[in-house]
Amino acid sequence: MKIAYSGIEGAFANIAARRVFPDQELVPYGDFRSAYEAVENGICDYAVLPIENSYAGEVGQVTDLMFQGSLFVNAVYTLNVIQNLLGVPGSKLTNVRKVLSHPQALEQCADFIQEHGFQTEEAVNTARAAKKVAELGDVTTAAIASEETATLYGLEVLERGINGKQDNSTRFAVLSKKEGSLTDEEKSTFILMFAVKNEAGALVKVLNKLGEFGYNMSVIHSRPLKGLAWTYYFYIEAEGEYGSPAFHQMISEMEYRCSKLKVLGRF
Repeated sequence: MKIAYSGIEGAFANIAARRVFPDQELVPYGDFRSAYEAVENGICDYAVLPIENSYAGEVGQVTDLMFQGSLFVNAVYTLNVIQNLLGVPGSKLTNVRKVLSHPQALEQCADFIQEHGFQTEEAVNTARAAKKVAELGDVTTAAIASEETATLYGLEVLERGINGKQDNSTRFAVLSKKEGSLTDEEKSTFILMFAVKNEAGALVKVLNKLGEFGYNMSVIHSRPLKGLAWTYYFYIEAEGEYGSPAFHQMISEMEYRCSKLKVLGRF
């Protein structure tokens, strides 16, 4: 199988994809949309894309793709993220003046960066930051990335675990064209995405259906609808029996209040 992800070898998405699909071919793409569309177009079998970070929140670009696109979520993998300060061989923490990394990684390590007075420069992802530092060969410039990335690009770990939250983790969705192709029958968490009609109390009435049918909502996010100012759609995760007659009845009653509703799958 071919597995699409956004980034390059050594990026956290690459690490997550390798752990989910250890024996399959990983195909890198330059952005989330390209990786997503590679599966929609049949070039790849699955895409592994980040949906939420425990420190920085949801990944809005991927949420938008899931709402607009046609793929199903078949699994969600949680990767514990440990950020490290990486430098060229011979560099020391006291040499560093500037750090490169993905904006979320810079945010996660903001306290460490401020404490040391580092200048910052954003990169497309953590692996590209590490690769650039290796190419520059400058002891005053370091990257924030994983320990695996240090090994890959010949860098040294100058300081480990510099992210402010040691329980920092990122959840990755495994997406495919078919629903349930990686889903165990016992998995009971499912994902719904919907936009409600412009009617009084529509959102409350939709959410109340979960409780009425015995489902427990564990996650909810809202995102602005593109092209419609001050209009939003919602992403929810809920737990309970999936695919039963009661489930389908609940979805039917929700749809009555929605302008669009998608069942994205379960995990």
